[in-house]
Order: sequence, then C-alpha cells, then structure tokens
Amino acid sequence: MIKIRTLASGSAGNAYHIDDGQTQLLLECGIPFKHIRQALNFKTSNLAGCLVTHEHKDHCAGLKDVARAGINVYMSAGTKEAIGLEHHRIKSVKAKEQFTIGTWTILPFDVEHDVSEPYGFLLQNTVGEKLLFATDTYYIRYKFKGLTHLLIECNYSMDILLDNIASGRVHQGMKKRLIRSHFSLENMKEFLKANDLSKVQEIHLLHLSDRNSHEEQFKREIQELTGKLIYIA
Repeated sequence: MIKIRTLASGSAGNAYHIDDGQTQLLLECGIPFKHIRQALNFKTSNLAGCLVTHEHKDHCAGLKDVARAGINVYMSAGTKEAIGLEHHRIKSVKAKEQFTIGTWTILPFDVEHDVSEPYGFLLQNTVGEKLLFATDTYYIRYKFKGLTHLLIECNYSMDILLDNIASGRVHQGMKKRLIRSHFSLENMKEFLKANDLSKVQEIHLLHLSDRNSHEEQFKREIQELTGKLIYIA
C-alpha cells in the first residue's frame, strides 16, 4: 500500500515522500535538505532516489545537499543542463524510457511548462499500484489506465483568477503566465474525465495558488466529480 506524505507544496517549495512498504522515494526537493530531514525524522538513509520535474527553485532548491547525502536524483537532460550542477548522483533520464528504483518502475513523460524540458512521472510498484505525479503543467496530452494514486497540480481556478484581476488583487499579466504554465481546476477536471479512474484510491491536489484557489471548493468539486478520496497537499 502506497503511503504519501506532503513535506511542502506551493510556490515556496515542493517535496513529497512516497513509500510502498519497500522502497521510499522523494518527489521534488524544493526545500532545504535539512527541512526534508527534519520532516522525515532524520531517516533519509532510507531514500532510494529523488525525482525532479524541472529547474525552478521551488522544485530543486535542496538538490545539491540531496546529492551530497548520497541520494540519486533523476531528471531530464534539459533540466540538468538548466540547473547547471554537476554531480555523479544527478542522473538524466529520457521521456518514455522506463527505469527502476527498487520496487518502482518509473516512466517519465513530457509536460507543458515554461522551462527547458519538464517531466511528469508514472510510477508502478511490484504489486501493481500506479501513481501519477504531475505538477507545473497546463496540459497533459497522455491518458493513463489503471491508476491507483494521483499527485496532481490544481493551481488555480479561472473564475477566481478573473475576479482577482477585476478587483485589482492580481495583475493582468499573471493571467498569461498561469494559463501557459500551471494546471487549472477546469483543465484538471477535463483530464480526470478523460482518464480511467476506476481503480483510483486517492487524489492529492498539489501546488494550490495562495491567491487564485480555494481549498474547500477545489476539494468539494473534485470529490463530486470523481467520488474519490481527495487530499489537499
């Protein structure tokens, strides 16, 4: 059974811990490693690897110390180049080419964001559980079967964003960036409708905007749509 812990989520930093009972992984390292260690009760020697989606600091700020701690970190070649940090623990992987870490088989896939070569990751363990991890993207072109767990961005609602722009709380220029870089509530709903959710046990909503989202509304609307257990990261 997959256990998921949110260590940090949002523009200040992102880090998630997953454990299938045999292999523990870190998804993103966007907070200082000392904070990751504290959150995991200093049991970071159990971490078999870390996946990084892209080069923005809120997703990779702790990378140097994670690598120094002897943890392999996996990302696209474009992300590695953009970060510009050389370390033997930093590994580049290719989209649509599987690799394994312990009991996890991991398939990176391309997503849409305003960076070099961003990835999402599909993870499957040896008992057949499938976890989809996708954040900082405005669109996912792929469909997935047999998912059991989703960690997926739900950054903003277009209605809330437009209200904030109209009232002057958010600058008009923010709209263009958001719609070309982050997953909205509306787009996420369309993604969920297009995919097989029959085996899904949990959906974790990630990276909610401080200004342009509403936790209870998002949780309620996704719950009503899917009938699944919803967590706000």
